[in-house]
Amino acid sequence: MPIVSSIEPAIEHPADLVHIVSHGPHCLDGVTAAVAVARFHAGTEVQARFANNPEVNEVILSVPAPPPGKVHHLWITDISWTKPEADRHLRALAAAGTRIFWVDHHRTAIERLRRGAIDVPLNELVVEDTYAASRLVFEHLRARLVESGPAAPEFLALERLVMLADDNDRWIHALAGSRKLALVVGAMRENDAYRELLTIDAGVTYTPVMREAEARLDAELAATHALAERTRCERMVGDVRVVAAWCAGYPSEVGDAWGRHASRLVMALYDTKNDGVSFRRSPDGPIDLSRLAERFGGGGHAAAAGCKIEGLGRQDAGALCELVAAAVAGVLRGG
Repeated sequence: MPIVSSIEPAIEHPADLVHIVSHGPHCLDGVTAAVAVARFHAGTEVQARFANNPEVNEVILSVPAPPPGKVHHLWITDISWTKPEADRHLRALAAAGTRIFWVDHHRTAIERLRRGAIDVPLNELVVEDTYAASRLVFEHLRARLVESGPAAPEFLALERLVMLADDNDRWIHALAGSRKLALVVGAMRENDAYRELLTIDAGVTYTPVMREAEARLDAELAATHALAERTRCERMVGDVRVVAAWCAGYPSEVGDAWGRHASRLVMALYDTKNDGVSFRRSPDGPIDLSRLAERFGGGGHAAAAGCKIEGLGRQDAGALCELVAAAVAGVLRGG
């Protein structure tokens, strides 16, 4: 179901109703992008729908056409559709009077545009990887404010939130609090993140609901770090230290804590919550983790990758360590 929001008017605009489909509801970047659109269109009814990647086609298909004589806006942010029926539905929406705006920063979206795989009449399009989606949305709309009328204080007050979302999503982590905020959003219930960030102040002061989520998060982090320490197992492959452990969520946080002050470290962390293995490394890690993950049928990036290993949950960290050590040896040999 969409989340309906309406806040005090900030600017004039022609839409009778604004739809948003964005990545979420537990993604800081996607939620912040939706909040930016909603504040820009303050004074008009806004219906926000959130989806993970496998759900986006279904969610787009749920967006209704405007009644005769009405104009709707549809913003699709931090996410893209993949099925021909979604293209057909978007074309039908446009024909019925919906103006469609698409902002994304993912490589898959960029490549689809390059291939000419998008068959939708878009009114505005920003698809590039310069910034995270929330910052692309914010900068695009801020430029429109400058061009079309007086500044909207409530919209412009989102700048710090946007910068935090961008800093975390691009894994820069130069701004204090960006990673913690993303984790808090991930720990919030249902669509609380959108509702709370919609009225967040310029300093991004945590609301009571956000504080409750932070307390839950801190307890979960403590538990997963404790489990990882109890199950930690190590093997040496030449001068590369391979570490395996079990965790209960938050493998990136475990990997960051262990890799921050380590040298030539490769980590394999089995997450009991999703039955997946996350690969992480120290800053000087000598292994391209995407190549390591490929050996187990997975993939990812050079510094962060993942896979599924059938039956691993019935084994222990020692077994995982042996598997990964052998795979690391193979990658180092170039095999």
